[in-house]
Amino acid sequence: MRLVTYLDRKSGQPRPGALVHEAVLDLAAAYARLGQAGAAPASLLELIQAGPAAWEMARQAIAAAQSEPGTPLEAVKLLPPIRPVSLRDAYAFEQHVRTANENRGRAVPEEWYRFPIFYYTNPHSVIGPDDLLPYPRYTQALDYELEIAAVVGVEGKNLTAAQAAGHIFGFTIFNDWSARDIQRAEMKAGLGPAKGKDFASSLGPCIVTLDELADRAAGRPGVYDLSMTATVNGAQRSAGNFKDIYWSFGEILARVSEEVRLYPGEVIGSGTVGTGCLLELSKGEGPWLQAGDVVELEIERIGKLRNPVVQL
Repeated sequence: MRLVTYLDRKSGQPRPGALVHEAVLDLAAAYARLGQAGAAPASLLELIQAGPAAWEMARQAIAAAQSEPGTPLEAVKLLPPIRPVSLRDAYAFEQHVRTANENRGRAVPEEWYRFPIFYYTNPHSVIGPDDLLPYPRYTQALDYELEIAAVVGVEGKNLTAAQAAGHIFGFTIFNDWSARDIQRAEMKAGLGPAKGKDFASSLGPCIVTLDELADRAAGRPGVYDLSMTATVNGAQRSAGNFKDIYWSFGEILARVSEEVRLYPGEVIGSGTVGTGCLLELSKGEGPWLQAGDVVELEIERIGKLRNPVVQL
């Protein structure tokens, strides 16, 4: 399934839907066609939290309604596919970690190779496809970060990597926007990134469930062979592949779940793919994003996540 949340223009309320042939199929209508109108979820979060049996019903409803005309994608306002229960971000691509450390004049810390690193960011400042990103007034060094994020589907605690990969509901694109000057100052003080990151994160355009990616499994728990690119104003700046991740999502989620229970609807980012930000590409010196720039992140099988940067 390729699942979205979109704005219903009549009610002004968000509704869950599915992408079918580049059109949006309303999930409530799909359930009604299946004769299960009362079981239709009010949101993707509700569907995810309902568990695997509910996911299978959604899959059947979408399949039964595939012949119905959906709303053309260009006529729909897509919203962030999910409002995360929590939002963490890992640091799992070795090329990015190595380059970022070289830009600081140091080697990769030995600890990075011992276990997956992650931090918490702000689940309440998430924006979606084509939403405007206001340029934060406190930074002069705005950057994008090209990432993929896992959406937790099944709760669990103290999981192995193999077990943890089975707790993933699906994947979406994640732009972990960064104020590099603020991030640098905060982390010199021994904490952070805090205000260097929490002003915005982009998710979207959809959540792709694991069955859609099975033929691209890359041989490690929770890793797939999917190309990843980023453009600024139409010019490609970043190119990588999900399969090049050093710490698999199975390993990341296993680490997260140590003595902590994972819950459906939590979202965990991968960290930046190699070349996936201006910090890497410019050796930490910029030029950085400016008001008027348009950033587009694209991941194979998931789609494109576009956000214009504006001065408000």
